[in-house]
Amino acid sequence: MSAGDLSAALWQERRQLELLLFRLETQRLHVLAGNVQWLSFTASEVESVLDRLRFEALARSVESAAVAAEWGLPAQATLNELAAGAPPGAWPEVLQDHLDGLHALLRQLNDAATANEDTLRNLSPPAASGASGAPGPSGGQGKDEAAAPLPADTAGVIDQLTTAGNIERALALVRRTAQPLLEQYLGGNRE
Repeated sequence: MSAGDLSAALWQERRQLELLLFRLETQRLHVLAGNVQWLSFTASEVESVLDRLRFEALARSVESAAVAAEWGLPAQATLNELAAGAPPGAWPEVLQDHLDGLHALLRQLNDAATANEDTLRNLSPPAASGASGAPGPSGGQGKDEAAAPLPADTAGVIDQLTTAGNIERALALVRRTAQPLLEQYLGGNRE
């Protein structure tokens, strides 16, 4: 293991962060265009990238600890500390470039996640807002009253509920796009 392996791992992680950014922007554009039927697909794509990012973070952590040991730094050294403690040569600059690039990607991801969350929250299908005409949790009926018949447009109600579920899933995934461990590894916030 070497600084070259760490740099390769950082490039892989950056690539996955760029892909996550692309998936978030694609999701938002579909929603803004009214293509809500694709929301479950775009949410699955975001989830897939988040899963791959966990693997990339683990690979980066292993490579980083090895380089830190090689350079006489603590195993939990941040990327900022690695760049500062790198031996003379190209590595301080290479690691600083990674640091700057990762900070920029995290800012872009935060902006994209905020925009997606706002866009998804502004979707209000009738099922999500309770305006479907179906009884609410209490049913709107007393104990002795007969149950209301199913609405004539059962398929429409199912579609509304499915859309509401897809919106909630997409919102939950957007909230998971924050990368606090990566931010910690970089050495904290950078404006």
